[in-house]
Amino acid sequence: FIPFPPFCTMSSSSCIFRLSLRLFGLAFLLSTLPAVFSLRTNAQPLTADTPAATAATLDTAQSRTLRLEVEGMAFFHDNEFDGTISKGYSLPGFRVQPRLVYQPLPHLRLEGGFHAQVYEGAGKYPNYAFHDIATWKGTQWQEGAHLLPLLRATARLSRSATLVLGQVYGSTHHDLSLPLYNPELALSADPEMGAQLLVDTRRWQMDAWVDWQSFIFEQDTHQEAFTVGMTHRLWLTPRAHRSFTLSLPARLLVQHRGGEQDLPSLNLGVQTLSNASLGLAARWERPSGALRALDAEASALVSYQQAGRLWPWTSGGAGWLSLTAYWRSGWRTQLGLLYAHRFVSLYGAPFFGALSLKEKGGRFSYMGTGYVGAEYARSLGAGYSWGAHVYLYLTRQGRLTFPDARPAQAERWGNAFSFGLFLRFRPSFLLKRW
Repeated sequence: FIPFPPFCTMSSSSCIFRLSLRLFGLAFLLSTLPAVFSLRTNAQPLTADTPAATAATLDTAQSRTLRLEVEGMAFFHDNEFDGTISKGYSLPGFRVQPRLVYQPLPHLRLEGGFHAQVYEGAGKYPNYAFHDIATWKGTQWQEGAHLLPLLRATARLSRSATLVLGQVYGSTHHDLSLPLYNPELALSADPEMGAQLLVDTRRWQMDAWVDWQSFIFEQDTHQEAFTVGMTHRLWLTPRAHRSFTLSLPARLLVQHRGGEQDLPSLNLGVQTLSNASLGLAARWERPSGALRALDAEASALVSYQQAGRLWPWTSGGAGWLSLTAYWRSGWRTQLGLLYAHRFVSLYGAPFFGALSLKEKGGRFSYMGTGYVGAEYARSLGAGYSWGAHVYLYLTRQGRLTFPDARPAQAERWGNAFSFGLFLRFRPSFLLKRW
């Protein structure tokens, strides 16, 4: 018999109430799944999307055409978090990006439109960059929706290289592992804006980008901020028409805040934070049967604070093991195991690092996390799909200490889960052909 950690350590009545809410939400999600079993497969779940190099491919058949494209998602996502790592919350709403797409040349595509983010029950929105759930600012807000203009130019420089300016192909299009990027940001963060270089050859794939998140003017009262990212995947075996492949994934994220334009009164200084990982990945594809493909990865991760005082440590490390199965029925399941010591993730879920986001200044001596994810996605037709997901986190939390006089907390077990539903739509309408 292996003892399972308790769901909570609160009073019995409060524990039963919270547990009942969790089970009700989980039961509601599972009850919706049979309704989609009869639909067609070939849809993308929330945490997986086509690589940026594939998404940026230019179709020569669309040359000298003007199209209206609408990309959006209606969603409900709920986080049932307990303990000392992070607060729980819900994300009910939708995102939509209508745009005009003009391809004057076979190797050049121009796009312009806007991005709108709406949360159900919200009438006013903070008027600045959303990196996750935004912090409210009473003097700077938009009414009705969070709106941003979108512009993008995509140019194919050669057979294997593509340059993107404006809105980059970001979020889950980057080949980032789960500890480095929380897929929930696809529901809450602004589109990434800046520049991107994509390279795709027979043995090597690269995605390099800069996301300029905060621009400042003279005498501005906040810092500029941008993130530089780079992912590489080098195949050790030929990847074309092979059932088994080996690859080396390497990933780098660097966030920089502040500069010469900072007001002295801010007293924040320059801050440069980074995450990096190097691993070995294997993929096995099956031509028939219930299992379509199986991915396995082992990675070493590091965090490094080159300048600033946002993190309590200069450096930290973590190890990550994952196994992902793709099923022909439309399911995608993933198992993951992480051990972190002084590791802080820039964009990952809070359970993949040693900092507490709930207890101010809290840091764990270590963090061990077991992850189980199940996602289901089905196509409703060309350009439309439906999906559901459940993510479970089982944590072994090290001793929690604080920089002030608050008493330390002993090691403990913890658990949390998230679940949600989404409807994705990507229709395209031809307006004119020359």
